[in-house]
Amino acid sequence: MRRTFLKTLVAAAAAATLALPGAVLAAYPERPITMIVPWGAGGGTDATARIVGSLLEKELGQPVNVVNRTGGSGVVGHAAIADAAPDGYTLGIITVEIGMMHWQGLTQLTYESYTPLALMNIDPAGVQVRADAPYKDVKELLAAIKANPGKFKASGTGQGGIWHLALAGMLAMDGIPPNAAPWVPSNGAAPGLQDLVAGGVEVVTCSVPEARSLIDAGRVKSLAIMADKRSDAFPDLPTLKEAAGIDWTLGAWRGFAAPKGLPADIQDKLVAALDKIYKGAEFQDFMKGRGFGVSWAPKDEFVAFMKQSNESLGTVMKELGLAK
Repeated sequence: MRRTFLKTLVAAAAAATLALPGAVLAAYPERPITMIVPWGAGGGTDATARIVGSLLEKELGQPVNVVNRTGGSGVVGHAAIADAAPDGYTLGIITVEIGMMHWQGLTQLTYESYTPLALMNIDPAGVQVRADAPYKDVKELLAAIKANPGKFKASGTGQGGIWHLALAGMLAMDGIPPNAAPWVPSNGAAPGLQDLVAGGVEVVTCSVPEARSLIDAGRVKSLAIMADKRSDAFPDLPTLKEAAGIDWTLGAWRGFAAPKGLPADIQDKLVAALDKIYKGAEFQDFMKGRGFGVSWAPKDEFVAFMKQSNESLGTVMKELGLAK
């Protein structure tokens, strides 16, 4: 009787031990998750991360704490994502700048420094000025910059970031030296726009959705969008080609990633959750209601997208003298 009991106890213990790895993996996540945002609060990257974070909480059953890690023209936050433990408890939103910063010599980080989860957002650049600015269109603004080199300061992101490149490319395509409008670095579009309203800069290049609240408040106006066609969300806003005859398009993208080496089963769980979020009405309504573009590319498709973006941005940055 005693021997039978002991054998049963040992067998039960062995079974529990064998089951343990599967049980641990099945339990992910067992505690709160941190979502790192490399840019400031209030911008498009922050807004996208926060809506996804709130919906991810519902899917995973654990809190998702969104943390803004700004500085270094995006390097600080992107490095914090890459350097974290690949255990699924630190995720992040990575942006188009990951295909730009290394070209400038700011970091050795590239798109290959992460476990890619999914691309979820793409937005073209817009050209914003204060609502009381005298320019009725972007053509008049460019003429003023050309006639007064150095007078017009611009902002919208860190030095050499995507919105800086948007401005530099627009000026270069119009025959204006890119440094004719000195760039004032900021930790994203939101602080850049606040600087615009306060009079610290005259121009902000960023996505139009990022400026929407100030446009709606009558404090900022957008003159053009750097896209092949007008936005469905802003149908009255002309393209740069329509408004000034400049064939220059550029935009930002945002996607979710984890540190390199994330276990495959955790990857699969997160990608499945993000896919469900992307297809859901709450995410779609939030993004479209604010004019944000949506685009889905999971894992390997996201890698291919980032590789192409990295190569094309490097080419343009070299041509504009923004790469080292």
